[in-house]
Amino acid sequence: MRQPRSSVLPETGQSSHEHHPDHAGSLGPGDPRGSPPGPFVQRIAGWSARHRKTAVFGWLALVAVVFVAGQMLGTKSLPVYDAGQSGQAEQTLHRLGVAAPAVEDVLIQTRGAGQTFASDPAMRQAARQLVAVLSGLPNAAADIRSPLEPGGSSLVSADGRSALVTFQVPGAAADQAAAVAPALRAVATVAASQPGLRIAEGGDASAGRAINALLNSGFRRAEATSVPITLVLLLAVFGALVAAGIPLLLAITSVVTALSLLTVISRWLPVGSNTSEVVLIIGMAVGIDYSLFYLRREREERAKGASAGQALRTAAATSGRAIAVSGLTVMIALAGLFLTGYDVFSGIALGTIAVVGVAVAGSLTMLPALLSWLGPRADRGRIPFFGCRRTAARPSRAWAVLARQVVRRPLLWGGAAAIALLVLAAPALGMRIGEPAVDLPASSPVLQTVDRIQQAFPQTPSPAQVVVTGTDLTGPAMQHAIGALQARASADGPAGPIREPVTVIPVASGRGLIVDIPLAGSGGSVSEGNLFALRGQILPATLGKVSGISYAVSGDTANSYDDTAAIHASTLVVFAFVAVLAFLLLLAAFRSVTLPLVSIVLNLLSVGAGYGLITLIFQDGRLQHLLGYTSFGGIVFWVPLFMFVLLFGLSMDYHVFILSRIRELRSRGETTRNAIVGGISSSAGVVTSAAVIMVAVFSILATLPIVDTKTLGIGLAAAVLIDATVVRGILLPAAMTLLGERCWYLPRWLSWLPGRRLGPAPAH
Repeated sequence: MRQPRSSVLPETGQSSHEHHPDHAGSLGPGDPRGSPPGPFVQRIAGWSARHRKTAVFGWLALVAVVFVAGQMLGTKSLPVYDAGQSGQAEQTLHRLGVAAPAVEDVLIQTRGAGQTFASDPAMRQAARQLVAVLSGLPNAAADIRSPLEPGGSSLVSADGRSALVTFQVPGAAADQAAAVAPALRAVATVAASQPGLRIAEGGDASAGRAINALLNSGFRRAEATSVPITLVLLLAVFGALVAAGIPLLLAITSVVTALSLLTVISRWLPVGSNTSEVVLIIGMAVGIDYSLFYLRREREERAKGASAGQALRTAAATSGRAIAVSGLTVMIALAGLFLTGYDVFSGIALGTIAVVGVAVAGSLTMLPALLSWLGPRADRGRIPFFGCRRTAARPSRAWAVLARQVVRRPLLWGGAAAIALLVLAAPALGMRIGEPAVDLPASSPVLQTVDRIQQAFPQTPSPAQVVVTGTDLTGPAMQHAIGALQARASADGPAGPIREPVTVIPVASGRGLIVDIPLAGSGGSVSEGNLFALRGQILPATLGKVSGISYAVSGDTANSYDDTAAIHASTLVVFAFVAVLAFLLLLAAFRSVTLPLVSIVLNLLSVGAGYGLITLIFQDGRLQHLLGYTSFGGIVFWVPLFMFVLLFGLSMDYHVFILSRIRELRSRGETTRNAIVGGISSSAGVVTSAAVIMVAVFSILATLPIVDTKTLGIGLAAAVLIDATVVRGILLPAAMTLLGERCWYLPRWLSWLPGRRLGPAPAH
């Protein structure tokens, strides 16, 4: 590639390699004149380099203060509500001081052929034992029902080989997973005394306990392996131990600070229990990315012969600015989660925005101070064989060759890459979103028990809870409405949308009622159709005629439907919000109308490819044995939207970094084609290195035993890798080559935007 005729830095008017006395040490310590005027991020870096001890120790002190404050305040677990009517019902119960109990089923099943509950004394003896031991746990089991009691025939299966003992786990929903432990131990004791029977417990509380145990062990393993794996990859990228430790320092301090801030925030806003794990993964990814971009540019400038101060100044004006733009884009994308109205997303959005913001702040303040302090010592601890080559930070020859081929035949290369990604994205057109009955691996004892219960009792109704509040809840009008509900369930029988028995439980000293209404069906579309009939027809015709009351329907079927519907309804709004704000930010950053549009289209291609891949693997059930999961025929409802905001934001890291390099070369006088080749060759290597590290971090999620985390890990890792290679290495240069000088088009009425307009390309 032809060398540029000018080496003037964009928007600074200073040579990148001139060693004038006035500039060579402008970012070094002890410079009395301060840094010359320049971009804001460059001025911040200048201050940090001149006050390097203050910046480094101040950053570490800030991390320590925030950590100590978070530990002293402690976490306050505010309730997290579902969406829609389910959330309204949960909020009403919380306001009344009532916790909806979790229902647990204990399965008693004969192992021998020809035995039934009526003929097998061991099964009846086991039922009596279970009632006895559960009754001795007053704080762990309530409302115990047995097939031996009057009216208990519904707890015996049609073939007589299975029976259920049911009970409720009292307490708040957040505590039920822990509260069910004594009941699980009691059931295990009875099971051990009856080896001829299968006795096992399953339900919401026991499933929640199993999920928490798997997640906790999985994330502990992830935390223990993520840092060593990342360090090994950083050593391969930099070839020096000291340089490899710098990104880890930024990432770890950013994660610790963000988690401590979340502890404080949790006292006012709901923060889910899984938020800290997401913050860890995202914090490690972006913290390493940002420092990698900064450090590689600083090393590259030093390898070209620039002084330490000038190399740092160039890195601040280029990579520092790209970090600020990409960080803002990531935070804007994550802010789209607030528009869903889904409480779980609110906590995750707060945590991830916090960790990205902290990582950006550390990259612009602590990082230049640390690099100024270390200087050439950052290259110490070189790894044999490839350490010298890595520390040179030269442009990538392989990416340069590919970029030249793409620029020479943009339509051929770009068309082939676009078709390949569209083919990969095609299965996403058939994506079905939903939620598994129990999100556990097939080997889980709880899931196996739930499956056996569903097989033995296929017509078990799916419960709906109607929470009623208002005045005169015991008056004649209310009694008549309840009677009408019970009559409707009795008249319709098995063919109707609701089943018997319809029961009423007064709560909060009569200030509220919980009406339990069994829905016909066992979940899925059948129960959802019956839920619609209950909400839209039955309740308005009964409770709706009572003046002075309000009601909302909750329960497992209602919760699943409301959450899925809320995410589905807000998807287009979130997409539009993220795309519009990202367009405006990139418009201001690059002074171009065309480049933001290209960026958004390419990002959507990456997201579509990720969607198609998870549909093939997880919805269609491929690789179940290899990945250790059981497909439920769909994608967990929250995963696609969460993938979109993360991928849209994180892929902008690479996009902004490469575009910044291309624009920098173009502003020095190169043609657009030469700037594309030079920008790709000098930045695609570090982008690929960053992507490999991010893929490794995201792949840790795929090792966890829960299907939604596996889906998220595989989808994010694959989409990031596709984005950093196919999209940024082929589609981006192909699109820019086809557009030519139109890449830098800016209408005259937008000329007030900050920065310098690019003039016509010189004739080379």
